Amino acid sequence: MNAELLARFHGVIPAGGVGTRLWPLSRAAAPKFLHDLTGSGSTLIRATYERLIPLAGENIMVVTGRAHRTAVLAQLPELDDLNLVLEPDPKDSAAAIGLAAAILYLRDPETIMGSFAADQVIVPVEVFQDAVREAIHTAATGKIVTIGIRPTLPSTGFGYIRAGEKLEVSGAPTARDVVEFVEKPDEDTARGYLADGGYLWNAGMFVAPVSLMLEHLKRSEPLLHDGLMEIAAAWETGDRVETMNRIWPDLPKTAIDYAVAEPAAAAGDVAVIPGVFNWDDVGDFAAIGRLNPASEKTGVTVVGSNPRVYSDNATGVVVTDSKRVIALIGIDDVVVVDTPDALLVTTKEHAQSVKSTVEKLKAEGAVDVL
Repeated sequence: MNAELLARFHGVIPAGGVGTRLWPLSRAAAPKFLHDLTGSGSTLIRATYERLIPLAGENIMVVTGRAHRTAVLAQLPELDDLNLVLEPDPKDSAAAIGLAAAILYLRDPETIMGSFAADQVIVPVEVFQDAVREAIHTAATGKIVTIGIRPTLPSTGFGYIRAGEKLEVSGAPTARDVVEFVEKPDEDTARGYLADGGYLWNAGMFVAPVSLMLEHLKRSEPLLHDGLMEIAAAWETGDRVETMNRIWPDLPKTAIDYAVAEPAAAAGDVAVIPGVFNWDDVGDFAAIGRLNPASEKTGVTVVGSNPRVYSDNATGVVVTDSKRVIALIGIDDVVVVDTPDALLVTTKEHAQSVKSTVEKLKAEGAVDVL
């Protein structure tokens, strides 16, 4: 790859979201990206960072909540203070990614940024990196580029990208035009997308010239754009914290898909690189079962530093950070999550419903366990 082109590339890692479907393991104070959910010995955010080092070197920025500063720096000790963007409170992805783009733009308007969420599991890493290189080549032609995931099943949990004509981009043989982004479908529609072959899962990965990203943000969300540019202008001055505290609370809250990706696609400014790597956003405990093999001894997937799990004619997933003995007898596809102050018992089939339980606990004021 052209060294000059790669030198323009900066990685951005938005590390937000509590991951409520992984409660009580993932909580506001310790969201899922701070956990090792794959048994690899590396947390999700550390793995994301290391995937980007061969592409971006030290040019990696992390956007996360102020409450996570200490935990993030403990896992990414090499991260420079100016590349750690701390949000006073969550504002959704448009503000997080937009602020990163604004800061990078004021440093160098020729920058190409690549935004990759902190809580995704990707293998093989080399195939992912090849896709990002194609995306960088394509972005350099004046496109916002998304990396879409080849669907393996008719999922109703993801938005989809409708790919169009193949683009003739040097260094990016698989680049295609994006016709549109479509919302999460019902099951029949999802089956149609899978059979069609022209649809990809939207994994929220974006590679783009920061100037183009900000141009579309200004067009669709001018108040958000202007506020982020004002924060960015103060970023490397003594007024950083004061400016952030003054402007951030009143910024509009919206997703990058609505603020940038969808209107840019309608304007013909979006391309897609099909990702042929394995990808999982670890959205619930059923995903942990997919990502971690079941123990030959117990027949159960067990995640924890010192688990004490015994099973007899049982299958499922156990996540534990307590010393309590957990015994499973004659039960299939169970999910048990044991923490010192909260216990979850459900099944893989109902793993997506954990989010509604968290919402009920919040409504009842049980914030001490959230």
